[in-house]
Amino acid sequence: MICMGQLNIILSPEFERDLQKLMKIRGIRTKSDAIRIAVQEIAQRGALTDTTQFGELLGAGLRAPMNPKPKFSSEDDLWS
Repeated sequence: MICMGQLNIILSPEFERDLQKLMKIRGIRTKSDAIRIAVQEIAQRGALTDTTQFGELLGAGLRAPMNPKPKFSSEDDLWS
C-alpha cells in the first residue's frame, strides 16, 4: 500500500512567480505537481552526485511570511 503524505506551505510572492514560470515552461498544470517535480529533481540530483545539497535550503521556511490567519492558535490545538 502506498501512503502519500501531505505538506502545507505558504508561498512567498517571489516563489509564486518562479513557480508560475516553471509551470508555463514545462506545461505543468497544477502547483502541487510543479512542487513535486522540483523537489524530486533536487533529490535525484543529490543522489546522482552522492552529495545532497540540502544546506542551501536551511532556513528557507523561516524566510517565508508567517500565516496571518492561522487555523490553530498553537500546535496543541492542532491535535486536540
